[in-house]
Amino acid sequence: MLLKLLDRAEETLIAFLMAAATLVIFAAVAHRYLAGLPLPYLQDLVLKMDVSWAQELCIFMFVWMAKFGAAYGVRQGIHVGVDVLVRKLPEGRRKAMTLFALGCGALFTATVALLGANFVWRMGHTEQTSADLEVPMWIVYLCVPLGSSLMSFRFLQVGWRFMQTGELPHHDHGHVEGMDQLDPDAVLGQIATAPAKGAKP
Repeated sequence: MLLKLLDRAEETLIAFLMAAATLVIFAAVAHRYLAGLPLPYLQDLVLKMDVSWAQELCIFMFVWMAKFGAAYGVRQGIHVGVDVLVRKLPEGRRKAMTLFALGCGALFTATVALLGANFVWRMGHTEQTSADLEVPMWIVYLCVPLGSSLMSFRFLQVGWRFMQTGELPHHDHGHVEGMDQLDPDAVLGQIATAPAKGAKP
């Protein structure tokens, strides 16, 4: 139940940030277009509207979206990985190598979360604010410990599920035509027999 709520909150936050950033960018572009029209009354009205904060807000939203989107990518198996060599290993070693990789991912993102939390804590004791929105910068940087903590949890979640079922999450939307017929032995053979650059035939 809690995991479903977490999944829904994660997806809702990402969708909201994407939609909000799109609307803000559209409003900023429309404002710039209308301000350039040779219509005195409309031009005066538009120029009175201050949208200098739009670019900064979009940058902040994209940063938050990237941090939480990375955690979503781990859960869905979207991240790109090269596993040709791993698939050549015996089943026991392949499983051990996969768990090792997931553990490294969890450890790395947990370290980033701890360092980020320390940075946010120190930033919270300053009066530093953003240039246009004048938002306290600790709020902006809060995405680092939160997003990295969630990503670390997702690595552990995927690892636990892999230990139980032997399956990893996979995403089919990025399917490349012909990859199903690709033979890892043939690929490795071509790499091994390829002539070195500059070598004479």
